[in-house]
Amino acid sequence: MMALHTMPQRIELKTERELAILAENARLLADILLEVASAAVPGVSTAELDRLAERLIAKAGARPAFKGFQDELHSWPYPACLCTSLNQEIVHGLPAPDRVLAEGDLLSLDLGLVRKGYFADAAVTVEVGEVDPEARRLVEVAWGALQAGVAQARIGLRVSDISHAIGAYVRKRGFFVVRELVGHGIGRKLHEPPQIPNYGPPGRGPKLQAGMVLCLEPMIQTQDGPIRPGGDGWTVLTSSGGWAAHCEEMVAITPDGPRLLTGGIQEEIWRRRK
Repeated sequence: MMALHTMPQRIELKTERELAILAENARLLADILLEVASAAVPGVSTAELDRLAERLIAKAGARPAFKGFQDELHSWPYPACLCTSLNQEIVHGLPAPDRVLAEGDLLSLDLGLVRKGYFADAAVTVEVGEVDPEARRLVEVAWGALQAGVAQARIGLRVSDISHAIGAYVRKRGFFVVRELVGHGIGRKLHEPPQIPNYGPPGRGPKLQAGMVLCLEPMIQTQDGPIRPGGDGWTVLTSSGGWAAHCEEMVAITPDGPRLLTGGIQEEIWRRRK
């Protein structure tokens, strides 16, 4: 996730070798996120989840992408490996020993790693025990919106075709996208062009080409409104206090259509919990 702002739009197209490394990294990250998600149960602190993620990343021969990350929008480096955003928090929630999961929580887990000089980045929203039906539906819509975006990730279409598909899917189901935050390209940098908003008209922006690797990430909420800073320099919250959900997957644009490098993590979480 990144904030919507002006940035250079030179898009790096990946070679077959680079795509192979990115795919390896994406699969490693997906496996790690699945293990962390399975540990997100009542009574566990978000600090414990962060430590688990860091151990698993090191075991995979990679290093955390987020720990120490800083850009022009933040006044101090991100202090953890894992972003743990609870309930009304949209993104960038800070893990802490006193943030203990409780029955009914919605927990967004956003994680990145770097290996062999290339990044991977993905996010899921985990239901802690039994959650409010509206909260569960919000997560389902976030995942459905991501799938709608992936379906538009095809050669010859444009970036805003992805944006429009995500926004329309969410709007038709009575929820709202977060407008200030966007998806992004990924490769040798964590955040590369193009920026990918989760709303907007179709047919605009750069044309999609083979070799692009994109992070699509619907961030949606139960009530409309602007984002609100959490006061710690990183956490971003809904202004209304309503639920938020966040899903993110890495997608490669190929001649054979979109290739989901991270493999559908949100769906796999639900399958394993049945």
